Amino acid sequence: MPVTDTTPYDADRARFSRSALARLVLCDHAVDVSKSAEGLVPTGHDPDTGPGGRVSQAAQLVELAERALASAVIYERERGSSWGEIAQYLGMEAGEAEDRFAADLDHWNTAFEVPYRLDGTGRKRIPQLPTAAYDPVWACKHLDLWAYLRHRGTGDKHAVSSGLDTPEA
Repeated sequence: MPVTDTTPYDADRARFSRSALARLVLCDHAVDVSKSAEGLVPTGHDPDTGPGGRVSQAAQLVELAERALASAVIYERERGSSWGEIAQYLGMEAGEAEDRFAADLDHWNTAFEVPYRLDGTGRKRIPQLPTAAYDPVWACKHLDLWAYLRHRGTGDKHAVSSGLDTPEA
């Protein structure tokens, strides 16, 4: 059942282009990949990790990287890249790339048409967009801070938000 009432996040989200929202999602997913990869670097806790534990971590990293790849494809499509342009970096034909990411793009597009669904009780609305696209103001603050703390010395406190295309207010 579609939910049509608006929330305060809807007005904030309307200030951003779909391309900017897709880029925020890609940034957020890239942070997840980075954090997951960091967990594989230290060796001090290896004795406490069960057999196959590091394989489990690496598999999770691959899963997160696949999610980031899908987000990158959505972003590239939102900014006008053709399937041929995307496919050349994936080592496949344009039609193969389109088929591979069709479900991801369909979910993305549908989330703008039906941004919420009701939970099983029928009382709570569940956003259909990824968190970074649902609440882009929070995402900008969070990602700007993450980038600033990670890239010390650059002095760029708006490394993420400054590059987004947002509609004029």
